[in-house]
Amino acid sequence: MARKRALITGLTGMVGSHLADYLLEHTDWEIYGMCRWRSPFDNIQHLVPRIEGKDRIHLLYGDLNDYISLQHVVESCRPDYVFHLAAQSYPRTSFDAPLDTLNTNILGTARLLEVIYRAKLDDPVVHVCASSEVFGRVPKEKTPIDEDVTFHPASPYAISKVGTDLIGRYYGEAYGLKSISTRMFTHTGPRRGDVFAESTFAKQIAMIEAGLMPAVVKTGNLDSLRTFADVRDAVDAYYTLVTVNPIAGEYYNIGGTHTCTVREMLDTLISYSTVKDIRVETDPERLRPIDADLQVPDTSKFTAHTGWKPRVPFETTMRDLLDYWRERIARGERFLSR
Repeated sequence: MARKRALITGLTGMVGSHLADYLLEHTDWEIYGMCRWRSPFDNIQHLVPRIEGKDRIHLLYGDLNDYISLQHVVESCRPDYVFHLAAQSYPRTSFDAPLDTLNTNILGTARLLEVIYRAKLDDPVVHVCASSEVFGRVPKEKTPIDEDVTFHPASPYAISKVGTDLIGRYYGEAYGLKSISTRMFTHTGPRRGDVFAESTFAKQIAMIEAGLMPAVVKTGNLDSLRTFADVRDAVDAYYTLVTVNPIAGEYYNIGGTHTCTVREMLDTLISYSTVKDIRVETDPERLRPIDADLQVPDTSKFTAHTGWKPRVPFETTMRDLLDYWRERIARGERFLSR
């Protein structure tokens, strides 16, 4: 019997690389990872020997903004499962590049789903990754946020993910494509990009410990409330999503259970540092024009449907994130203090 085939768009990102690790360990599937020719391989260096040896993981070059390349990717692997993770994923950047963000995330998702639909695959299951940012500025009385809270996006990125979410649901409802949208709340861990708050904090602390910068962590808004999940729990949720009774057009909130302010998250990271006199300063350039400040999920719909629960403690996630940056800096890599 032929092995199942999974396509991961955005293989080289934090989540895509962890998902590849998860699927290689927990399934016998063939994994096809879509990336752009210029995508950095930092997050999948450990997979290069398996990629070179064609050992259950393969690279396909494609771009969400190029329909023909998407046709080539889908026809090359004809997947049973698609994890659509590729995106312009940085909310702060979207204020500077809104058109690229909207084109990549909305039209790119539409192009991909249209290609999958027209390829006449054998009932594929398609995970469309939206974001909790779609909810944006939520009144306190509507937290924790369930699936039916009104969208109020607070950035071009969030607007683009509203489109991503709705396109995923549309292809399920209109065409019977087994496409399912998720709104994953804050998730982090090793390989998190340094433009995200908790990762830039961890990187700055590691640089301070190495004597590469003064003992001052630059921050943006520290008062936002977040519920944190570990990326390794996130990819377990995504596998569960596509394998436990997937329903065309459904949509779920997914997230962790540890809720705290960004300030409290930073305090946790600083408490793990070997340097004990670290100061904190607000950097105006790190502030968003509008912030989604209450990101607390109600995940009962997803847990009731699948039985999934997060397992990795918040403290483990934060320690592993800090150690990730310590290890990169110890190898002699150099980074901006952004």
